Amino acid sequence: MPDQQLPAVSVIMPVLNEERHLRTSVRHILEQEYAGELEVVIALGPSTDRTDEIAAELVAEDSRVHTVPNPTGRTPAALNAAIKASRHPIVVRVDGHGMLSPDYIATAVRLLDETGAQNVGGIMHAEGENDWERAVAAAMTSRIGVGNAAFHTGGQAGPAETVYLGVFRREVLERLGGYNEEFIRAQDWELNFRIREAGGLIWFSPELKVSYRPRPNVRALAKQYKNYGRWRHVVARYHQGSINLRYLAAPAAVCAIAAGVVVGATVSPWGLVVPAGYLAAITAGSVPAGKGLPAGARLRIPVALATMHMSWGYGFLTSPRSLAKKVIASRRTA
Repeated sequence: MPDQQLPAVSVIMPVLNEERHLRTSVRHILEQEYAGELEVVIALGPSTDRTDEIAAELVAEDSRVHTVPNPTGRTPAALNAAIKASRHPIVVRVDGHGMLSPDYIATAVRLLDETGAQNVGGIMHAEGENDWERAVAAAMTSRIGVGNAAFHTGGQAGPAETVYLGVFRREVLERLGGYNEEFIRAQDWELNFRIREAGGLIWFSPELKVSYRPRPNVRALAKQYKNYGRWRHVVARYHQGSINLRYLAAPAAVCAIAAGVVVGATVSPWGLVVPAGYLAAITAGSVPAGKGLPAGARLRIPVALATMHMSWGYGFLTSPRSLAKKVIASRRTA
């Protein structure tokens, strides 16, 4: 595609308490190897750190950067506000702690043209800055950690159920009403499901890579994955037929381990074989996942794996049916 024909691109970014990474993330956008017109729209939630100050500095430094308020602090509301405030036919979603590879936008625009897809995306390339974050990154990019999700572990280019973040044709976002703001989490999966239901193509390509900074401690990681599980169950209830066996692995593990502990404590010590087997499995699985990492990171990988599995499974199992009913009711009356 000749440079003069390159479509203009809007990059939308929902942020909340992102002082640590925001400036670097925006720099990775503004320095893209892309000859077309570019704008960045940052949707500002009610941060309690220096995020708003840094965003104001970025606006003053580069006329391509703009901000829009998001008083709710909720990600889907931020995304919709940024979409509304943006202007261009291609919409790129980036988070405040995501770092685009240098040719990300150029590659995504090419893939949209080549495939006819409505949304293209690639690999969530988790990278840590200390031993704990490196351990989480290893867990998030291993099959024992996240199953066979291509946007975590890589794979061949082709149609996909969902992709990380996404580069969209604006027309599809407008036609489908953007993100469902009732989905505090899992809004990407839910939107991609609707795109596919409407006959659209979601395309995964390993050519696209976004570096991602993991949560900084066990508590934050547990909260993240509990919310993932909780809202993935809402999606399953909202969109019948959208669940598969991969999503049931963590809930099944939580149930089996809990049952094993109860049986082991009250009936027979043989019940402890189940949790012991799980611990042995994640310990063994952490060995290839931690290849090349320092010892401190390798030792933390089983903790990261257990936190992700148990939190996701617990969130899925305890997701209240009333939450899904609320979401369904709100969509019908919208």
